[in-house]
Amino acid sequence: MVRAGLSAVRLTEAAAEMADEVGFEHVTVSALARRFGVKDASLYSHVKNLRDLRVRVALLAGEEMTERIAIAVAGRAGKEALVAFADAYRRYALDHPGRYAATQMRITPEEAAGSVGLRRSIELTHGMLHAYGLAEPDVTDAGRLLRATFHGYIHLELGEGFNHPRDVQESWSRSLDALHVLLENWPSRREESTR
Repeated sequence: MVRAGLSAVRLTEAAAEMADEVGFEHVTVSALARRFGVKDASLYSHVKNLRDLRVRVALLAGEEMTERIAIAVAGRAGKEALVAFADAYRRYALDHPGRYAATQMRITPEEAAGSVGLRRSIELTHGMLHAYGLAEPDVTDAGRLLRATFHGYIHLELGEGFNHPRDVQESWSRSLDALHVLLENWPSRREESTR
């Protein structure tokens, strides 16, 4: 029997809220069922299993973060776009740490099919990097570098891993300055072949 008021959308939103409150790793079907005051079985009419629930949260979070980034970078290029992109990415992660953690889970192509957020995220990243004059495979390499840098910084920041008295925002800004210089001076493949 389907419980009135429950839906996949409502459960996904509640699971996303729970992820921000207690951590994505603590989002379970049982914990979500307790939140709604129902038995676990009531949720299986709307989500297949824990994996399905977590993928839904990851896709929701990805769409939310992408929307923030899209608004931030609109009409910008070069360093201005890079800073807007990075700041929106970081702000989302700091505002929604559990949802952000969900965006880091590995999603299969089948699970990602139809996700407007994931496709738009790739388009935004590629557009920003193309403005630096990069083409494949450099776009992929630079995109991986940016993601690794942003994620590493945010992971340390969320875990209070920066103990030096230097202001964390100042270090973030300088890191973006450095990334901009690197993207403007991306090594050509001809330079790589001479190594």
